[in-house]
Amino acid sequence: MPVYYGRGGKYSGKPRVVVLGSGWGAMSFIKSLSRRDSENLEVTIVSPRNYFLYTPLLPACATGTVEERSIIEPVRKVLGTKGTFFEAVCQEIDPVEKTIKACIPSDPEDSCFKVPYDILVLAVGSVNNTFGIKGVAEHTTFFKSIDDAHNLRRKVSECFERASLPAVSQEERERLLSFVIVGGGPTGVEVAAELHDMVVDDLRRIYPSLVSLVRIRVIELQDHVLSTYDREISTYTASEFSRRGRCLEGIDLVLNSRVASVAPNKVIVVNSQTNSTNEIPFGACVWATGVAMHPLIKQLQERLPEGSQTHFRSIVTDQYLRVLGSGGSIYAIGDAATIQQACTHCLPLESKALSHSEELFDQADVSKDGKLQLSEVRDILRKSSEDYSHFAEHARFLDGKYGGLKRWNSMVGKLVKKRTDGTPVSALGEDTELDKDAFREIIGKIDQGLRALPATAQVAKQQGEYVAKLLSKGKGTPGKPITGFKGFRYGHKGSLAYVGRDKAVMDVPAIGPVFGYTAGVMWKGFETYSQISLRNILLVSSDWVRTKLFGRDISRV
Repeated sequence: MPVYYGRGGKYSGKPRVVVLGSGWGAMSFIKSLSRRDSENLEVTIVSPRNYFLYTPLLPACATGTVEERSIIEPVRKVLGTKGTFFEAVCQEIDPVEKTIKACIPSDPEDSCFKVPYDILVLAVGSVNNTFGIKGVAEHTTFFKSIDDAHNLRRKVSECFERASLPAVSQEERERLLSFVIVGGGPTGVEVAAELHDMVVDDLRRIYPSLVSLVRIRVIELQDHVLSTYDREISTYTASEFSRRGRCLEGIDLVLNSRVASVAPNKVIVVNSQTNSTNEIPFGACVWATGVAMHPLIKQLQERLPEGSQTHFRSIVTDQYLRVLGSGGSIYAIGDAATIQQACTHCLPLESKALSHSEELFDQADVSKDGKLQLSEVRDILRKSSEDYSHFAEHARFLDGKYGGLKRWNSMVGKLVKKRTDGTPVSALGEDTELDKDAFREIIGKIDQGLRALPATAQVAKQQGEYVAKLLSKGKGTPGKPITGFKGFRYGHKGSLAYVGRDKAVMDVPAIGPVFGYTAGVMWKGFETYSQISLRNILLVSSDWVRTKLFGRDISRV
């Protein structure tokens, strides 16, 4: 297998830095690495995508508010003369030999090569999480890539064109014009808002007889959308979404509900409070909730020393973003990683659940026999989810429906099996019993699933900048302790979300919640001037003006 040693085909003797990925973390690393510093390194980027995507404007791209080319920038243009880029998929990382195996995406069998590294920067991000729900992968549109945005744009146009045909029944017409977004986080909220804007501003004039049939729904597990924002912001967003006007109903919020399965033309939803089931027909369904570990990260975890990686959602790093068990030769940033918490006061509030495990056990042990049945574990997790929000997911799994126990097995099943004398998880039932020690271990395992930092572009950007600064200072030599350099500290600048009709919401630490037209102007300005290049800034700026003057292009291309 061919081996790439460096530019010119020879090893220059400089530290070989290999970067995997072309997203926020990777590009922030490259941009923060000065040309002078890069001359002392042999930098190589490997990514299956040869461009950077400005993901915060993906919802606007999906409706034509901004164009696709306006929010992407070629990797080679960002990299310049700082290093070498290969458009290839990393299939394997060997932490012992310190090499990666990469292959051309279109020809993974015969076009593979190896790249040795001294320092590896993992910035591969995450993948979509279907939570094992039947039909999600087959019948919904994911929302992480430019292709996803393009597919949604085509799908919406197709739904309106088909609904306008005279041969279509009224029932089928209503289904085609039903748009469902699963996930009430920032992405789901913005997709719904952009869709609503497009219908009101553009499609209303083109399809006047169809607009009254359009329904836009957001399905959210919590009792409010934007649950990571200030509650006042969530309330304001719900109020904005309930608005009516210009022949179109507002955006329906289907709260306290989870998706049980997805069929070709409908989504089956279960209300978590009443346990009632409802079928919602759709013409297009967007899956905008949950991320899962990248397969490459899972593969690497298995190759690192046993016990060094215990997190089931992300790869664990130290405070300097070095992967535990890698000897300091691998850094991980962005969605792919979480930072090991060295002290309990550094942990998020939810992770203090472990210190209250005995109290929780006593609350759940109604019979006072020192044993908890699985149903009692489920009930206490559900009851305590208001204080420890990460319990809610596990409580849902333990209801035993829709493959819940099978999914729970992938998280804490091995521990349960050990604590129940080898009982396989598939045989667990309502009468399965656990003692106090087993319950404590389970709570600890659930706590391990917490991320120290949110999986956002803001975090990945700051981490990429941090690693670049660390290496430029000559502090990242593998096998040597880092001295005189502070560990990574995330500085939260605030959160933003567009909620439609030129309005937005902002949750800024120094100011507090801001919403309405003022926030809308600030949101638009921030998203414009945060682009990666001047070219992108000018393109996005012109797109805002073009949309206001001439509307969105609804062509299906």
